Amino acid sequence: MGTVADNLSAVKERIAKAAARVGRDPEGITLVAVTKTVPAERIREAIAAGHRVFGENRVQEAQGKVEALGRDVQWHLIGHLQRNKVKPACALFDLIHSVDSLPLAQDINARAARHGIVMPVLIQVHIGDEATKSGVAASETLALVRQVAGLSHVVIRGLMCVPPAVEIAEHARPSFIELRTLAEQIAAARIPTVSMAELSMGMSHDFEVAIEEGATMVRVGSAIFGARPV
Repeated sequence: MGTVADNLSAVKERIAKAAARVGRDPEGITLVAVTKTVPAERIREAIAAGHRVFGENRVQEAQGKVEALGRDVQWHLIGHLQRNKVKPACALFDLIHSVDSLPLAQDINARAARHGIVMPVLIQVHIGDEATKSGVAASETLALVRQVAGLSHVVIRGLMCVPPAVEIAEHARPSFIELRTLAEQIAAARIPTVSMAELSMGMSHDFEVAIEEGATMVRVGSAIFGARPV
């Protein structure tokens, strides 16, 4: 495993090549560097290399890192958000990827109103049949989007998914196609204030396939920082 800077460069090159294969501009793809269990010193190396968008899975872990590293970079919440963690989440994050219910969205809306902000969110869709994964069912997503769109301090920017784990990246393609197709259907509904500009899908082992299927945000951790401790 190379340095963080070298790994970032290699991942960005892979992003560019994947985008080129389908005629996309790589500038339209955001690399979210996943920092779950990564110490602040390693994240600081990524910041020194020019990276500016980081994703955390847990609110509590993120708090110390944001305090140590500051707000000159973007912090995204990419893990499941418990309703009792909404207050700190709204103070910490620039984008929440994992809204999957109306009560959660309502809690975010109430907290964002107190902060005097409008919180950008993605709706997390449950793709596949893994009972342990979070997310709203694909068949119920449009209805949830319509409900959340009525909240004044939350704005929907797109969709996110965590597809079933696969050993071969190509096997994740149907999940990415499903999310993109769902986003297209929601966009066609032309719901006021709702954007489907962002598709957060693809991780270290399959982000190139996700890009080929329309991902605008890829969540990459181990390819940048190395394998997480077991």
